[in-house]
This record gives sequence, structure tokens and C-alpha cells, in this order.
Amino acid sequence: MTDISYFKKPDGLKLAYQHVPAKSEVSGPGLLFLPGHNSDMFGSKAEILFSWAVENGIGFTRMDYFGHGLSDGHTLDGTISQWTDDALAILDAVTTGPQIIVGSSLGGWIMLNLAVKRADKIAGLIGIAAAPDFTERLIWDTLTEDARSAMKDTGHIAVDNPYSDEDVIYTYNLITDGREHLRLTQPIQFDGPVILHQGLADHEVPWQTALDIASALTSEDVQINIVKQAGHRFSEDAQLNMITDSAALMYERLLGKS
Repeated sequence: MTDISYFKKPDGLKLAYQHVPAKSEVSGPGLLFLPGHNSDMFGSKAEILFSWAVENGIGFTRMDYFGHGLSDGHTLDGTISQWTDDALAILDAVTTGPQIIVGSSLGGWIMLNLAVKRADKIAGLIGIAAAPDFTERLIWDTLTEDARSAMKDTGHIAVDNPYSDEDVIYTYNLITDGREHLRLTQPIQFDGPVILHQGLADHEVPWQTALDIASALTSEDVQINIVKQAGHRFSEDAQLNMITDSAALMYERLLGKS
């Protein structure tokens, strides 16, 4: 098990990450995994990608955003701006050479932000139930006027958590900050290969989101894999294998082997 490292940002906050460099004889891009909201870098998707990358000698990096996992901070104080800046910091300071970014849920939004802000460092994108613009499309747009007013007054809203008895809390600051990073309202300037995995049984992120991402991307090389029985976590064995298969396919394509 590779040790966990910590990157100290200019504001003094520490971000936890794990980095395994590529074997010297292996060429090609590395993999950077970005987890979902309220998740961490040791989920099942990150674990299977870690094992696949190490087995193949490919550089692999995973991280915890501010307020997540082993990193400093509290989740409720985080924003899309903060988490994007966290991912940029790890991309710039830890990884070497071009990267394939794998983003799950919130990580799929951050992935698109990185693709726009660091296009020269991004070789390809793999989204897993990617959730760009969720603060607007899946939270704010679904609220009644009374609920919106209450959220503004209290600074937060609680919604049912399908994975826990405790509600998920979203802050009004997260909503307003998210509007600075909306990706599906304009073209997403990225022309590399993209693979998007989406479950038809995903009750958190509508499957149409994958189509919206594909439409917004300027890339002509976009593949969408929709799995009828897959939920938002996309973590059944067959689905996890699909993720590593897509990483292998993209890696081979980028190296001109297929």
C-alpha cells in the first residue's frame, strides 16, 4: 500500500492524496481519479482503477477534496470553486505529463472544469455518472419558491440521503458559487477522447445528463455507455470492470494501438 501524502496549499490547508508513479518502461498518460461529493479516494471505483493502473505500470493519482476524507476542512464549507482549485493543485504539483481524468459524480463536474482550464495537460476524460451543474439543475431548479426562500434565509437545505439515515446538507453558498462554473449552458472546449458511463436506474443524476455533456463537448470523439440496471454508484462488479475496460481502451487509443 502506497503511503498517503499531503499537499499544503498556499492558504495552509492540507490535501490528502496518493500517487504511484509510472514504471520507467511504461509510456503514455497517467490516471487522475476525482471522487464524488461526500465520498473519498478509497471508494470501490478508485480502488479498482488503482489496482488496474499498478498492475499495468501506469501512473495513478487519487485525492480527497477539501472537507472530504483525510483532507482538511469541513464539507459544508466547500464549494465548486474550492474543489476545482484542489484538483488543479494536485494535477499541477503531483502528476507528471498528460493525464486521463476519471471523474465520478461531482468529480465528473470537476473533471470538465479541469479539461477547460488545463486542456494541454488532459489526454482524455472518463465520466462515471458525471454531474456537472447539479447545484442548479438537480437542486435549485427542483425547489419551490418557499424552499428557495428558506434556503436563502437559513443558508442551507436538507434533502433525503438514499445511502444514509442522515440528510444531505447543501448550502446556499454552494448554489451561488456553482453558477460560476456551469458547463452545460455553453460549449465545453475539449477535443480529446471522452467516455461517459451512466446508469439508467440512476435516481440522482438523470441519464439525459450524459447526452447533455456529449452535446456540449466540442470533441467529436465521445462515447456514451448506458447501463439499464446501474444506479448512481455504478459499483457492481460488471460496472467496475466496464470502468477499467474503458481506461484500457482509452489508453490504447491514445498510444495508437487500436
